[in-house]
Amino acid sequence: MIQNKIRAIFHPEQFQGWIRKRNYFEGWYIKIVNESGDKAFAIIPGIAINREGKGHAFIQVLDGKLRTAKYHKFKLDDFKPNADRFKVAIGQNHFSEHELKLTLPGLKANLQFSGNVRWPNRWYSPGIMGPYTFLPFMECYHGIVSMDHTITGQLEIESEILDFNNGRGYIEKDWGQSFPSAYVWLQTNHFSQPGISLKISVAKIPYLGHSFVGFIAGFWLENKLFQFTTYNQSVLQKSVIDAERVEFVIQNKNFELRIDTHREPSTALASPILGLMDGRIEESMNAQIEVNLIDRKSGKTIFCDVGRNAGLEVAGKIEEIRIPRNPQFQS
Repeated sequence: MIQNKIRAIFHPEQFQGWIRKRNYFEGWYIKIVNESGDKAFAIIPGIAINREGKGHAFIQVLDGKLRTAKYHKFKLDDFKPNADRFKVAIGQNHFSEHELKLTLPGLKANLQFSGNVRWPNRWYSPGIMGPYTFLPFMECYHGIVSMDHTITGQLEIESEILDFNNGRGYIEKDWGQSFPSAYVWLQTNHFSQPGISLKISVAKIPYLGHSFVGFIAGFWLENKLFQFTTYNQSVLQKSVIDAERVEFVIQNKNFELRIDTHREPSTALASPILGLMDGRIEESMNAQIEVNLIDRKSGKTIFCDVGRNAGLEVAGKIEEIRIPRNPQFQS
C-alpha cells in the first residue's frame, strides 16, 4: 500500500487513498456532452470514509439539461482501484481516462474517449497542483485527467438511447477531507471551434492554522496550455461574484485572462465534509463564459469567444474569496 501511495503522488489522475482509512474522500468528475450540445451529464464516481473508518462508494449522476441528480450508493468493498493507472470499478461500473461503462438503475453507458489532453506532469510539479502536491495536511487536492477529448458510443437513460458520437468530454478529480469553505469552479470546452478548453478554480485554502486565496487556471488553445496559478506567480487582479455573474481577471508574466460568466439555474449535489458526503453544493452545466486572452506586451487580443455548456459551482462564504495584493498566508 505504501508503495502504491508513493507512486500515485506523481500521477494525480490515479487513486490516491491507498493508506487513508478515516476522514477521506476521493472522486472523479467525468463530463460528457453530445455533439449537438442538447444532452450533458456529469458522472461522479468515488468513495467517502468517516472519522470512524466507516464508508461507502458512490456514483453521482447529474443531468445538466434536466437539472436533476441521483446518488447511487455502494459498499466500500465494491470500489476497486488500479495501482498503475486511473482505472476504477464500482460494482459493474467501470471508469478510466479512455472509457466509461455504466450499469445503473435506469442508466447504461458504453462510451470511449480519445485524443485526451493532459495537464503537463513533471516529477517536481505533478499535474495542476504543481509543487503544492507535496504539501501534507491540505484539506483538498485537485487533479486534471483530461482537459478535452472526443467521445464515441451511446448512453441509455430510462430506455431512451442517446448518441454521443463526436461528443466532447472533460475529466478531473478531487481528494482529501473536505471541499473548501468558499470556492468558485468553472469549466467549458465548447467554443466556436473544437479543441479549446478552459478550467478555473478560486478558493480559500486553509493550511496549518492560516489561510490564503489560491487559484488554478488553464486555457488550452491551439495545442498550447496557458497556465495561471498561484505557484507560477500569476496574480488574481479582479474577482467579482454575484447572483448573476462571475468575473475574474488573472495575469501571468506574459498574458491576461479575462472571464465573464453568466450564471444559470443550478442543481444540488452531495459534497464531502470530513470524509462524509453530507455537504451540498449547487452546480450548473448551462452557464456561458466569455473568454478573452490578451498578450500583455502588445496589448493585442489573442482569443475572444463564448464557451457554452459550462460547468459552474459557486459555493460557501464567497466573501472569504478576496484578491490578495501580495499573495501570502493570512491569519
